[in-house]
Amino acid sequence: MITFESWKDSPVLPEFPADSETKGASEVLQWAYDHYGEKLVYACSFGIEGIVLIELISRVKPDAKIVFLDTNYHFKETYDTIEKVKKRYPQLQIHLQQPGLTIDEQTDQYGLDLWKTNPNKCCDLRKIKPLEEAIAPSTAWISGLRREQSEMRKSTEYLNVDNRFEKIKVCPLIHWTWKDVWRFAHTHELDYNILHDQGYPSIGCANCTKPAFTEEDMRSGRWTGSGKTECGLHT
Repeated sequence: MITFESWKDSPVLPEFPADSETKGASEVLQWAYDHYGEKLVYACSFGIEGIVLIELISRVKPDAKIVFLDTNYHFKETYDTIEKVKKRYPQLQIHLQQPGLTIDEQTDQYGLDLWKTNPNKCCDLRKIKPLEEAIAPSTAWISGLRREQSEMRKSTEYLNVDNRFEKIKVCPLIHWTWKDVWRFAHTHELDYNILHDQGYPSIGCANCTKPAFTEEDMRSGRWTGSGKTECGLHT
């Protein structure tokens, strides 16, 4: 089995067919679950890419482990989406990972509206540290990153050495376009967050997410006005 320790110095890179029906996604997932089994977890935001990946994952491993980083700041529509997914895929092991501090405890320690005064610290407390805890028992984790999403993500590979979390990061959708994602979702009549229909291509916490400014930058609605473009999970 390939682990972070054995792979980081002398990587073994399997080849996957980017021109297959799912642009390599199904093949990557099959390989990943064959190799990592119960040591593989999907960290899902339940945006549209996540909905597509859940459908693909369910075909390979119906009882897969899925973790959602519940910051307690998410839109109601996001929680509604999670409930719909639970009903559609009852075998999936969906866990809502909680931060170490409640919002009140965070306010007592760091002041009111930390998401506004220090968004990096807020993300660290409510997303990064919870993800560290959630994937600690795992060897690898799945992410819905696509190369088209941003300049920072354009060099993402199917399999990546994640030095931040010391895991292998599996990214099955790297060759998918925004149109590919929606075509698949509509073809298979998948449930998705209705905020996508209201100008939100990327959906995070309610306090920090607004509709995108342009189609060219799908993440322009995240942390608007702060100069921040990533929560830190992928940097």
